[in-house]
Amino acid sequence: MKLIHRHIFANVAVTCGWGVGLFTFVLMLGNFIQDLLSRLVTGQIGADTCLHLVGLSIPVSVSYALPMGMLTGILLVLGRMSSDREITALRACGLSVAGLSAPILFGALLGVGFTLVVNFEFMPRAKVAYEQDLAAALRQNPLNFIVPKTFIRDFPGKVIYVGEKRGQQLKDFWLWELDDQKRVRRAARADSGRLDYDEKENKLVLTLDHAQAEARDEKDPENFSQMRAAAAWEHATFDLPLDKLSGGHSVNRKMKWMTLGQLLAEWRRLGARDPKLTTAEREVKRIKVQFVMQEKFATAFSVLSFALIAIPLGIKVSRKETSANLGIALALAMGYYFCTVAVGWLDGHPAWRPDLLMWVPNLGFQALGVWMLVRVDRQ
Repeated sequence: MKLIHRHIFANVAVTCGWGVGLFTFVLMLGNFIQDLLSRLVTGQIGADTCLHLVGLSIPVSVSYALPMGMLTGILLVLGRMSSDREITALRACGLSVAGLSAPILFGALLGVGFTLVVNFEFMPRAKVAYEQDLAAALRQNPLNFIVPKTFIRDFPGKVIYVGEKRGQQLKDFWLWELDDQKRVRRAARADSGRLDYDEKENKLVLTLDHAQAEARDEKDPENFSQMRAAAAWEHATFDLPLDKLSGGHSVNRKMKWMTLGQLLAEWRRLGARDPKLTTAEREVKRIKVQFVMQEKFATAFSVLSFALIAIPLGIKVSRKETSANLGIALALAMGYYFCTVAVGWLDGHPAWRPDLLMWVPNLGFQALGVWMLVRVDRQ
């Protein structure tokens, strides 16, 4: 019996490891494309800094990849064993589904413990370090925010285009200021200009030569008949603050980026009287702290929930096709994460207790998994 359990545990552990690695790579690749690729190509960050930041994104990716990797690994291993009639042979020898599941559930519990450590320690520290190091790297090359022959949309409420850039000298400069609906309300252009960096204020200073500007109607900027008269200047100066792009000189720590100790300290602080906050405001903020903690716990226990679902599915699927098992794993994971996102929409409504509702997807998956295990065992 011990030999069989070791065989199942080893196969599931190895396959789950590959699954976690695959999903971690996919999530890291998405983060790299969204957050780092354009900055690497434009020279805002160097290759060594980019690799360092990719490394710091690993704990964040593992936090989400481990439940999906566990689900995929169990489906693949049990699906292959079922297809090869190994499950039938083991059950004919007197091994129950519960006995077959024991090493898998033990591995799932180890995964829960590891995910808890990642969620409450490694992931918050890595995320804060990621944001701080990225901000520091961007502040080292602030002039590289302006990329020639590219519509730059990094600055809130503005779109910038520069036809040519040589060092700090600019040519064919355009600037559009947008309203809340992304409509152009003011526009300016200049034949040439100069770009400087104000380190003390952490902003770019644009000095434009022969600048022209036009303003549109505030209420209806797309009505060109209401356009105001254009203005012209021999020299004009525009400030482009970099705080929201480079993080200023410090990173605003979000609750999700806090460790367990920091979350508990924040929860206790909000429990004390604060003249700056009303009782209702303190309650809302306290529920948000509780929600983040419960979310981290629930994400860790989703490893066990996915395992309970995957065991009967893997036995019942009886397919060798990797794509079929991966498809099932992806559909289940997306269903679970959609439920958690839906609960997250209630984090500003303490009366609904979103911190407790966060456990509903887990309890639902676990109840369904136990019911399916009982049914499979009776077949």
